[in-house]
Amino acid sequence: MDLDRALDISARGMDVQSTRLRVIAENLANQQSMGSTPGANPYRRKTISFANTMDRQLGVDTVSVKQIGSDSAEFPLKFDPSNPAADAKGYVKTPNVNSFVEVMDMRDAQQSYNANLQVLSTTRGMLTRTIEMLK
Repeated sequence: MDLDRALDISARGMDVQSTRLRVIAENLANQQSMGSTPGANPYRRKTISFANTMDRQLGVDTVSVKQIGSDSAEFPLKFDPSNPAADAKGYVKTPNVNSFVEVMDMRDAQQSYNANLQVLSTTRGMLTRTIEMLK
């Protein structure tokens, strides 16, 4: 039945958006995590990418997490000579996490999750009404 497929597809969409939210939460939680020795690298922002994969059991393309990687952007420098991770010039590498970008990604993930949840809810309602009609 196609409604069963819709449930599975929506559930997979919600699953990848949950993973995306976990990555965003990790980035936000570590936005102040710096190295502990002079010149040490701080926390590096994680990224997530998705892929369409053919689900042979369902016979349709579904979304999946392709890769959780690292952002290769440079680490911003902050002048803080008293920090144990400061280099000889007094600069400390700070994480390449921008909270504004993370919050925007979080809003996008939330909207995608909610859209999949709405499809799931609508499909469930259709199935329930169909079963009630058959009684």
